[in-house]
Amino acid sequence: MSISRKTVTIAAVAAALAAAGVAVASAIGGGDSETPVTGPNAEQAKAAALDMVGGGTVTEIELQDGDGAGVYEVEVLKDDGSQVEVHVDGGFQPLDTATDDDGSGEDESSESESDDD
Repeated sequence: MSISRKTVTIAAVAAALAAAGVAVASAIGGGDSETPVTGPNAEQAKAAALDMVGGGTVTEIELQDGDGAGVYEVEVLKDDGSQVEVHVDGGFQPLDTATDDDGSGEDESSESESDDD
């Protein structure tokens, strides 16, 4: 049984296209590349984030994945049930907040809410 050059060439092109498709999908968000942060850096980023949003519970601390400013992305579950990402720089200064795209989907319309508990 002989395999023709044409069949081998078609199979090689198909394999190359499939590999390229996987690479493109991974590059545009097909993979989860968020790196968790632990230790003293995590504690400082946590304190900065909680200070900025006025308290809550930190659910995750990661190195920034490119969707916002800063070095750290701290996910906070606020006392009102909303979830927000706080972007913190390398000096542990909070920069801004954004609606947590992994969370409840609620819109965080005000970054400077006052919460008098």
